[in-house]
Amino acid sequence: MSPASSMLTAVSLSSPLPAPRLRAAAAASSFAPPRRAAVALVVRAASASSKSPATAEAAPKKKRATGITQPKSVSPALQAIVGDPVIPRTEVLKRLWAYIKEHNLQDPSDKKVVVCDEKLKVLFAGRERVGFLEIAKLLNPHFVK
Repeated sequence: MSPASSMLTAVSLSSPLPAPRLRAAAAASSFAPPRRAAVALVVRAASASSKSPATAEAAPKKKRATGITQPKSVSPALQAIVGDPVIPRTEVLKRLWAYIKEHNLQDPSDKKVVVCDEKLKVLFAGRERVGFLEIAKLLNPHFVK
């Protein structure tokens, strides 16, 4: 047994020292832990340099669209505004807001309220004014399942 490890053992067994003092006693000794982190860095660097440039340039695979990013069929009324028969819900909301801003349909005193024109009245069940938090709920019937 090395003197440093016997010193650590003797210190830890002879008196009940708190953990910070044990670490300080171990640091004061000439004991040095192995440098695993440095070895791991060298191994990673060697493996990275051995990779061919073709694998580094390969684009990562795209995940399959699920949930609100999955394209769905839309009703003819919604298709008149967004333009596509099959479109993801996220893109529908983007295009709907673009339509609202293009036609200046937000209430000037409260920008969170949309004042509906004839096309939007068809979408929003004949309502004159719709809050922005209600839009997603009112669009649900227009996505064909």
